[in-house]
Amino acid sequence: MDTQSITSTSDGMGPTELAIKRLIDVLLAATGLVLLLPAFIIITVLLQCQHNGPIFFRQKRVGYHGKSFTIYKFRTMSSEIEEQGPQLIAKCDGNSSTRLERFLRSHHLDELPQLWNVLRGDMSFVGPRPERQYFIRQILAVDKRYEQIYRMRPGITSEASLYNGYTDSLEKMIRRMKMDLAYLQRRSLWLDLEILVKTVATLIQGKKI
Repeated sequence: MDTQSITSTSDGMGPTELAIKRLIDVLLAATGLVLLLPAFIIITVLLQCQHNGPIFFRQKRVGYHGKSFTIYKFRTMSSEIEEQGPQLIAKCDGNSSTRLERFLRSHHLDELPQLWNVLRGDMSFVGPRPERQYFIRQILAVDKRYEQIYRMRPGITSEASLYNGYTDSLEKMIRRMKMDLAYLQRRSLWLDLEILVKTVATLIQGKKI
């Protein structure tokens, strides 16, 4: 692995396409928040009725231009999960989650609040998944090219999410980074549409992503 080469990767999108991408993000996020309001209310009420913790999960991630932001999700795990330190994938089992929380997580409904992140400009619908500084330091120690990820807004979904699966090791983090850099070089509005359609199809089929 070339850990020294940090030559800038060309961006497949020019200023006009990036502006259109952002406009599409805003329109889709705003529409989604309105249309999914009943689902937000139902999930909020069900989680509130459990009386076992806050409704929303908040966590600092590193995003566009290397700036930190707060990512939002519906809480599906106990806060005790990471008492021993950050984990790449926190186990969502019977000891730490209720049946409702496991359902939300397995169907990715816990990520619906990220529509707010997209509307705010923290994220895009398609882009590299945002990571925590703790794990970014580990990646940078191996490959400095990760810094180029900061040229993109983080996404709710990505090619890496579809084809690399859950990132549960440093090796997979490096592989995901390479896929994200390949996306940066090739990205276009058409490619974003393909990724969104494949993501929806994958979720409908019940496959893990």
